[in-house]
Amino acid sequence: MNQTAFPILAAPEPPAAPCSALPSPSKRWLMAIERVAAIDAAPERLLADVIADRAATDGARPALISQTETFTYAELAARIARYARWALETGIAPGDRVALVMSTRPDYLAAWIGITTVGGLVALVNTHLTGGSLVHALKVAAPAHVIAEAQFAAPVADAIAGFEPAPRLWTHGGAQDDLAGILDRLPGDPLAPHERRPVGVHDRALLIYTSGTTGLPKAAHVSHHRILSWGHWFAGLSAATLDDRLYDCLPIHHSVGGVVATASMLVSGGSVVLAEKFSASRFWADVVRHDCTLFQYIGELCRYLLKAPPHPDERRHRLRLACGNGLRGDVWEPFQARFGIPDILEFYAATEGNFSLFNVEGRPGAIGRIPPFLSHRFPAAIVRFDPEAGLPLRGPDGLCLKAARGEAGEAIGRIAATAGGGRFEGYTSPEETERKVLRDVFAPGDAWFRTGDLMRIDEKGFWYFVDRIGDTFRWKGENVATAEVAAAIAAVPGVVDATVYGVAVPGADGRAGMAALVTEPGFDLAALRRHLTAVLPAYARPLFLRLASGLALTETFKQKKQDLVRDGFDPTAIRDPLFVDDAAAGAYRPLDADHHRAIVEGRIRL
Repeated sequence: MNQTAFPILAAPEPPAAPCSALPSPSKRWLMAIERVAAIDAAPERLLADVIADRAATDGARPALISQTETFTYAELAARIARYARWALETGIAPGDRVALVMSTRPDYLAAWIGITTVGGLVALVNTHLTGGSLVHALKVAAPAHVIAEAQFAAPVADAIAGFEPAPRLWTHGGAQDDLAGILDRLPGDPLAPHERRPVGVHDRALLIYTSGTTGLPKAAHVSHHRILSWGHWFAGLSAATLDDRLYDCLPIHHSVGGVVATASMLVSGGSVVLAEKFSASRFWADVVRHDCTLFQYIGELCRYLLKAPPHPDERRHRLRLACGNGLRGDVWEPFQARFGIPDILEFYAATEGNFSLFNVEGRPGAIGRIPPFLSHRFPAAIVRFDPEAGLPLRGPDGLCLKAARGEAGEAIGRIAATAGGGRFEGYTSPEETERKVLRDVFAPGDAWFRTGDLMRIDEKGFWYFVDRIGDTFRWKGENVATAEVAAAIAAVPGVVDATVYGVAVPGADGRAGMAALVTEPGFDLAALRRHLTAVLPAYARPLFLRLASGLALTETFKQKKQDLVRDGFDPTAIRDPLFVDDAAAGAYRPLDADHHRAIVEGRIRL
C-alpha cells in the first residue's frame, strides 16, 4: 500500500475544440454487448478475479488513487485477498451480512470486494447518516459485523447498542484499530482452491440503499452479476482502455460513484482517482494534476462547475468523456463548450432497476435511447399515469395503457424470469420488493418493474426524464424520503403536525425540501434546527418552513400536498409565515419578498 499521492504529471496543452475520438454509437453498443456476454460464459469469475489477473500481468499499474492511499493492481489484489481471509477467519458464512461505514478511500473497495468474494453480503452505509437514520439503515441491513472507520465508530456503537443479536463492531484506523494487526499478518497472495467458496455471479454481493418513491430508505440487493454488468457496460460504451484515468468525486456508498465508476475502470485495467467529496474550486486542478481522461458526474455537479468563476486549469485537461446522469438540457451545451469536453455519455439507471438507458448519441437533454436491435434486451415502456391515485391508468380490460409519444407517464421495465439482465433483485424487505412490481400490465400474468419516474419519449425514440412520482424528491443528487424527514420533525417538542414535500427552485436541479408545520404557541425554531442537524444529513433538511394553522387531509386521512407544492415558497402569495434556512447564520430566518426574489433570480444559491 503506497501512502503517497500519485506523482503529479505535467499539465497537457489545452484542446483546440471538442472533437470526438470515440467509436461510432453502434460500435460502442457492440463492445458493451461483447463484454457483458463474457460474464455468463464464466459464471464463477468475480470482480476480484478480474483484478487478480491484472495484478499478475501488470501489477505495477495504479488502480485506485486518493489522498489517503494509492493501490497498484498488485497492492489492491493483495488487500482484497487479506479481507477475504479475514472474513474466512472471522467465520463469516455465505450470506452473512457485514455493514461498512467508511469514508472514500481505496481500502473501502478492497474491503467489500474481498468480503463478498467468499460469500459475505456487504451493506454500504452512508457516512452522513446520524441518529435515527443511522439506526434504521443498520437495522435494515441486520449485520453480524460492522466495520466502522474510527471517526464513525462512536455513533455506530450507539446506533447498534440495542440490537438483538448485537453485531460485532470492528474499528478501522485510529488508536483502537481492530483490523490493522489482523490484516497485516494475513497473506496477500491469491486464495488457494481450498479457501474459495462456491460463490458465483448470480449470488448476492452488496446492499445499496435507495429511498425509492415512498417511505424510509430501502436496501437493494446487488448481485456479482450486476456489479460486473455495470462495469462492462460502461467500459464498452465509454470505450475504456488501460490508459484511461477516471476522476470520481461522487459518494462511494452509492451505486454510481462506488460501483459503476470504479468497476468500469478496474475491468479495463485503467485507474480511478477517488476524491473524498466534490469541490468546484479543486475540481479542475485535481483533473489536470492526475491527468484524468474521464470523469463521473451527476447533473448538479456540472451546474456548479458552470456557475463557478473561471479556473486556470478548466481547459488544460485531457478529458475525452464525461459520464453520468441528470445533466439537464440547459446546462449540457454550455458546459461542454466552456470546458472543451469532446463527448458526454448521459445515462439513466436505478440501483435496483432492471433496465438502463444510455444516450450514446450525445443528444443534449435526453437520458437515452434503446436501439431497435436491443429492444429485446431492454424491454421497457412508458404507461399512462394517474397522479391522484399514484398508479398507472388501466383500460376497460384491466391492462395498462401505453403513453403516446411525447406524453409523460411512468417508466417500467419487464422483469425477466431467468438470471442475468432484466431481473429485479429486490430489497431486504419482501413487502417493499412486491410494491415495486406492476402485474398484469400488457398481458395477464406479466410483471414489470416500477421505476417511480415520469418520462416521455420523443418522435425519434429518445427518452427524457420528467419528474419523480410520489412523495420522494431529489435534491443535491440525493433522493429524499419525505416520511423520514417528517418523522424527524414530529419528534421535536411543540410540533403538532408536519408534512414534507419538494418545491422547484429556478435554476436548480431537483426540488428543495420544504416543510409545512402546525405548532404550539412559542415554538422554538432554533431547537428544531438543532434537532434536524443532529439527525438528518444536510441534503434532507428542509430549506423552507411554512407555519400553517392546519393541514388538509383526504377522506382516508392522508395529507394533501398538491396545493402546498403548487404554492411553493413565495411570500407574496402565501399568508402563512415563511422561513428559509440561513446556513451561514445557522438558523431559520424569516423569508421576505426581497430574499425570495434573490433566490428566484439566482443571486442566492441554495
